[in-house]
Amino acid sequence: MNVEQRYRYLYKPVVFAACLTPAVLLAMGTIGVVLQSSGSGAAVVSALASLLGPDPVAKLLHSCGKTALNLLLITLLVTPVRQLTGYTHVVRLRRMLGLFAFFYAAMHFVIYIVLDRGMDWHSIVTDIAKRPYITIGFTALLILIPLAVTSTNKMMRRLGRRWQKLHRLIYVAAILGVWHYYWQVKRDVRLPVLYAFMLALLLGYRAVRQWQVKRRLTSKSGSATAPERI
Repeated sequence: MNVEQRYRYLYKPVVFAACLTPAVLLAMGTIGVVLQSSGSGAAVVSALASLLGPDPVAKLLHSCGKTALNLLLITLLVTPVRQLTGYTHVVRLRRMLGLFAFFYAAMHFVIYIVLDRGMDWHSIVTDIAKRPYITIGFTALLILIPLAVTSTNKMMRRLGRRWQKLHRLIYVAAILGVWHYYWQVKRDVRLPVLYAFMLALLLGYRAVRQWQVKRRLTSKSGSATAPERI
């Protein structure tokens, strides 16, 4: 099996299944809760309902938000992995990871609107305006929307160089996502701080890499324009 075949028949399906697994488990738990609330006492139903714990809505919100954040950081990790290992095919997984990150972020917001707030739009607008962490999270979602819409090959060709500039906004979305998580947690902030540390490493790597490239280009330019020594 060559590299192309491994990507198509092994890596891509495995990554797709891994990204989809949280959604499947949450859907199974939701079905269990619905069936249990309708009076079903079957052991299978109870087992499914237990996937969401005693507070199903909070579990759904937290799981979707955390999965979105995980996938955002993994998406940002793709380029360093390619540069450090030389394995170029990993870049072809970045689009899938980014789209799944958007999917879970959107589901996080939909669950908040429909299940947590019962589609009470006045309450939702008030929450977004008055609670800083909700405002930040909503802003991160808005940033991800154009990135998801322009993720196709056709949009890449149409936007040209502007596509790369636009998709650098993923760093802003990741920063806002970590910030949203940190402000949402009221007491134990160890996990949000860990996410902030990992994001800082990724941003630091990008900054160092850009500095190295700029320095290399400046050095070459200086050598090309330097007067010839006799």
